Amino acid sequence: MENVTTLLAQIAPQRSTQYAELASALAPHELALSPLGPHIAGLEPVRLGGQDYLRVALRGAPDERLTEELGALATVSAWFAYHKEVGGEPGPWLRPVETGYLPFLPPDLVTARRYRGKTNELFTHFMCNVARHASAFAPQPWGELRLMDPLAGGGTTLLVGLMLGADVAGVEKSPQDVQSTATFLQGYAREKRIPCQVREERLRGFGRRWWLTVGRDPQRQCILAQGETVQAEELLRGVRPAHLLVADLPYGIQHRGPLVALLGEALPVWTGLLLPGGALALAWDATRFPRAEMLDVVGQEARLEVLNEPPYDALAHRVDRVIRRRDVVVARRRE
Repeated sequence: MENVTTLLAQIAPQRSTQYAELASALAPHELALSPLGPHIAGLEPVRLGGQDYLRVALRGAPDERLTEELGALATVSAWFAYHKEVGGEPGPWLRPVETGYLPFLPPDLVTARRYRGKTNELFTHFMCNVARHASAFAPQPWGELRLMDPLAGGGTTLLVGLMLGADVAGVEKSPQDVQSTATFLQGYAREKRIPCQVREERLRGFGRRWWLTVGRDPQRQCILAQGETVQAEELLRGVRPAHLLVADLPYGIQHRGPLVALLGEALPVWTGLLLPGGALALAWDATRFPRAEMLDVVGQEARLEVLNEPPYDALAHRVDRVIRRRDVVVARRRE
């Protein structure tokens, strides 16, 4: 008879009903795409004591590596071993599971950064995990990976990557956003007494670039370049190719034309910044730009293999009254 381990995954509490629904919607997919996925024999939502959980039936017991992966998931805040009864006493009984996972930087690095138009931190973390798990580098820990955001905005993706332990690099058109992100990271490191070395340089013919080295032993790099995303190759010259690329495409575009034009110019550049076997995850407002069209646009980049089997095809979700449907496309650079 097959040995089955039953765990309860607590859905990460959120500050609003909107984000709580987002976490509940994405959690089953994040679990299925994680290293835990092949071991899952059953997955169902349950509610205990007014809190939402996922009951996860695993084939066998997770080893140390898998247990640590549990702690790095975005949509789950805690894990418990589930028992129907203990010593003849009916349950359910829950025993906390210590995952052993430790982020490289405190999670409040991500929540403390506030700016207009910020993408939800949980969703950004989710996209980073999905990209990693889709790549050929999924077995490698975050500390061995490089993450890139070619539309960095206020830096949420970069901060999530640093928190997880990756080296990060981003390109952003707005000088104010680049400057404020660099200033925030320096201020945060100073407040937390984390070593942070900063080097600023002007790129000939382009904007400025910041190199921030965070931590003591080990250290992680955050590279911020100001300029157009289609010039990312020049802006990030001297920066090693990324294992993962994560970006939130511009919202509020009323017609498909500008987004198609952006991707037509930028995708070849972005793909060139990815290592073979690397993966990208792009989020977009699918309210007016259907998934089939997005897959067609991304699929035109011959070096990319679009992943559309379940559950990659089921990542769409509601954001708010304006963005009624946001979706995620995932692709891997061919090796």
